[in-house]
Amino acid sequence: MNIQNKIANWTKLDSVGDLLVPAVDRLVTIIQPPKGWVPLELRGLWEYRDLLYLFVWRDLKLRYKQTMVGASWAIIQPFIAMVVLSIFFGKLIKVPSEGIPYPIFAYTALVPWMYFVNALTQSSNSVVGNYTLITRVYFPRLVIPITTVVTGLLDFAIAFAILIGMMLFYGIVPTAAIWTLPFFILLTIATALGLGLWLAALNVEYRDVRFILPFLTQIWFFITPVAYPSSLVPEPWRAIYSLNPMVGVIEGFRWALLGKAQPPSVVLVISVIAVIGLLIGGLYFFRYKEGTFADVI
Repeated sequence: MNIQNKIANWTKLDSVGDLLVPAVDRLVTIIQPPKGWVPLELRGLWEYRDLLYLFVWRDLKLRYKQTMVGASWAIIQPFIAMVVLSIFFGKLIKVPSEGIPYPIFAYTALVPWMYFVNALTQSSNSVVGNYTLITRVYFPRLVIPITTVVTGLLDFAIAFAILIGMMLFYGIVPTAAIWTLPFFILLTIATALGLGLWLAALNVEYRDVRFILPFLTQIWFFITPVAYPSSLVPEPWRAIYSLNPMVGVIEGFRWALLGKAQPPSVVLVISVIAVIGLLIGGLYFFRYKEGTFADVI
């Protein structure tokens, strides 16, 4: 074989080094947008689990960087909210708390509620905030909103530890139902992730989301039994009221930790169905919009 034929079988210089690499030995991956029904491809999340770990670690290091009190904000925010609710709802309005000291009644609800609001806010802005990565590197875009939801669990754990300390101070011992608490934590995570996926995808195209979200969470607070028990809601409206997935979460937290007489059976079933629909719909909607992120963002 002459020298011209040999050269024809080799590619140009490889970008990594100065060695010529045979064309037959080079692997080429062509990434194309899916056609028709968009698959979730959740297996890709497992393949990129190291990237998820790096994103979580990055967010944890940057979360309270250059703040005066650091991670103490995870305690200050729900504690101040508990004091305000205890003064206005517990002392002035005298909202019933089902025989539970009102500060504990309110703080037990504020722990999952604060996590939900913070995770929802962070996840809705996550795609726009990482536009430099999205426009340059391929990886499963679902990693980004999942990272923000996982990162918020640190604040949740700190606030939950304070809740246990407050319960011991008031002489309240968790009941045997505490073994159900991981289920309600997962339900909170699924609610934040499901709605966060919807808002993250919409925020790429419609930046009004960041202005609507604070107003939405304020309204959501009053239709969620944080400052009052769900028993105040009239029975004919209870099923509609339970479509709010945070109703089942908060009632479940109070039942598991404070030993309410009856578990939130009907409320919980309706809330779980709502969360499943919200999460599955959010996954498919996010994947459907994912192909246009780099162009629109």
